[in-house]
Amino acid sequence: MTASQQARFITLEGAEGVGKSTMVPVLVEALQARGIEVVQTREPGSTPVGERLRSILLNGDDPIAADAELLMMFASRAQLIADVIRPALERGAWVVCDRFTDATFAYQGAGRGVDFERIEIIARWVQRGLEPDLTILLDADASTRNARTRKRGALDRIESEGDDFFERVRTGYLRRADMYPDRFETIDANPSQAEVRAAVRELLGRKLETWLGIAAEC
Repeated sequence: MTASQQARFITLEGAEGVGKSTMVPVLVEALQARGIEVVQTREPGSTPVGERLRSILLNGDDPIAADAELLMMFASRAQLIADVIRPALERGAWVVCDRFTDATFAYQGAGRGVDFERIEIIARWVQRGLEPDLTILLDADASTRNARTRKRGALDRIESEGDDFFERVRTGYLRRADMYPDRFETIDANPSQAEVRAAVRELLGRKLETWLGIAAEC
């Protein structure tokens, strides 16, 4: 396999407590086991500018207006695309990102009530045609999400939002999955971590077989 001709951009999405950050290394390790160079990123963050914005967005004490939150998310994303994602894809590396623009539609759009058209306009400007090849949506019900989130201890600014907010976020994600069925794959994240890990690996195996035309055991 010549990875330089097969670079792909994969994103993982889902509301708080679905186990998304736990599954990112599962994808990365499975791809690396196939001899693929992988760049792992997260949003907001993964650049010096992005990490400073992340600290403001998640840990700051000052109230943040919904539009300001939206623009800081896209500022972090613009830096990440310029510094990390595009250079990696151009040299043939695959990129696995913990959240991308679908999160903005779910959190700032469905969650905060920011106009979806406004988000779409900014996304087109920032991304300039860049879209994930695959988005894995981990979906879990409120009781599962809450049980897992409580184990984290102290919660950040967004994690501290109430159940109504996160139900709107979940609805926003499911709406995105319905809108883009060719890109989205939804995995039930309610079962155990081992079961979800197996489902993620099975999905990735099928995608590698489609993309690369070879059987891919993950």
